Amino acid sequence: MSKTMETKKITSTPARTGGQVLVDQLVTHGVKQLFCVPGESYLAALDALHDAKVDVTICRQEGGAAMMAEAQGKLTGQPGICFVTRGPGATNASAGIHIAHQDSTPLIVFVGQVARGMLGREAFQELDYGAVFGTMTKWTVQIDDAARIPEIISRAFHVATSGRPGPVVIALPEDMLTDVVEVADARPYSITETAPGAQAMAEFRQRLEQAERPVVIVGGTRWNEHAVQQLSTFADAWQVPVYCSFRRQMLFPANHASYGGDLGLGVNPKLLARIRASDLVIVLGGRLSEIASQSYELFGIPTPQQDMIHVHADANELGRLYHAAQAINATPQAMAAALADLGTPASAPRWAQHTHDAHAEYLAWSDPSAIRIPGDLQMGEIMQHLRDVLPADTIFCNGAGNFATWVHRFWPFTTFASQLAPTSGSMGYGPPAGVGAKRLWPQREVVIFAGDGDFLMHGQEFATAIQYQLPIIVVILDNAMYGTIRMHQEREYPGRVSGTELKNPDFAAYAKAFGGHGERVEKTAEFAPALERARASGLPSILHCFIDPEAITPTGTLSGIRKAAQERATP
Repeated sequence: MSKTMETKKITSTPARTGGQVLVDQLVTHGVKQLFCVPGESYLAALDALHDAKVDVTICRQEGGAAMMAEAQGKLTGQPGICFVTRGPGATNASAGIHIAHQDSTPLIVFVGQVARGMLGREAFQELDYGAVFGTMTKWTVQIDDAARIPEIISRAFHVATSGRPGPVVIALPEDMLTDVVEVADARPYSITETAPGAQAMAEFRQRLEQAERPVVIVGGTRWNEHAVQQLSTFADAWQVPVYCSFRRQMLFPANHASYGGDLGLGVNPKLLARIRASDLVIVLGGRLSEIASQSYELFGIPTPQQDMIHVHADANELGRLYHAAQAINATPQAMAAALADLGTPASAPRWAQHTHDAHAEYLAWSDPSAIRIPGDLQMGEIMQHLRDVLPADTIFCNGAGNFATWVHRFWPFTTFASQLAPTSGSMGYGPPAGVGAKRLWPQREVVIFAGDGDFLMHGQEFATAIQYQLPIIVVILDNAMYGTIRMHQEREYPGRVSGTELKNPDFAAYAKAFGGHGERVEKTAEFAPALERARASGLPSILHCFIDPEAITPTGTLSGIRKAAQERATP
């Protein structure tokens, strides 16, 4: 080998520590931000990040860090990146990993590991990550050879984003990160789009034209703003009613004439009746899992009562539960493009009135002015005020609890990438998701709805918002209990309250203690000026709103649920 060639080889593959190689791969694959709780198990990677052009967000708990990264994966379709330390740090992160799994979100979590020579001895904080995370990830792997870092990281990005997206966990033995190797960087990853063929689209068109009462149910991931616009173009041309799956309302504009509502919890009974009466169900991108399928009772399994066209990016999801009349293996973006090119029907759709009525029923169902609940704080009026003053592209975040119904039912989602809510039903998701969103797009307004029990699952991430000067607004609905569980308790064991009562702090004072803006809201008239002051403060804010415990849902009360349960139990 000539000296010139030798010099070129050395220049193209300089000696680097495993930590440096790892961080260089992240930069190669386009990572601009990541979230972490530091740990001694990956100090070499932290050191490499010191000189990298990657914004590192330091979090207060690993579950929050993973949820922030997952939120960015939801909004962008690119893998969110999270670093946590071994053992307890990794298990803390599991809530965010499980969200990414059930929500089909691309996420890559790097976890520390003991030195290779200590493996298998149950060393300090040692875990078998394959056993711990194997059922909730697409791939769990440990890098034992620093020279293979580019290969494994490249594969991780492709696995996290391909087919049905999901989480990847990569274990990093502490001593591997300090090994010095000469290895070339991988190429930037790319996402493969699978498009429907001409024959499939011809059959699709034929089935649609022959239908009397078709419906479209849109869900899943791998959408983007353009694909949502193309789906709207298709709906314009064919006047077909479109419903969003559970917590996927940002996939179709609520102000579109074809929008019929969402298949979530506490769903509009008229919506369910229309879907049951349909003769063709077009499922675009989603899995029709438990919530969207109303506990798997909306459609027959394995053979639905109606003809079904199921479109999914992952062939493994086709036929998994539902034997569709037509199964199409295509990504949402590619399918949306094909739908936009489908043209117009040969004649005026016979289902046009059906679509018009479905949208009218949605408008009536989602009208907050028609809602009155017990107590001095009227959430219907508050939701109407939010609709009046907030931008349409406001990002709404929430965790799990009955409080989320106020957002899902009464906020009209009209903008893509404006909803962050776990389909897995994980509590505490709202605050970290809001931080992740605001770190990504500081120009967008971010509003977080949380229950009193829900907020304190990850409320410490309010400190992260303070540290990075992120003016998120948290609306805490305080009814002094785990409301959803209490609702189920009254339904199944009326009058026997056990394990659901809460004594809460002053959340407004909590916000101020961190250096944020906080206000108590006890009456409806107090909310609008409090919100205005919070928005004007430029600080992370908490509006501590006290809601009557009786107001367990927009249309139901605890005493009403208890009474109905007692009457059912009476012989």
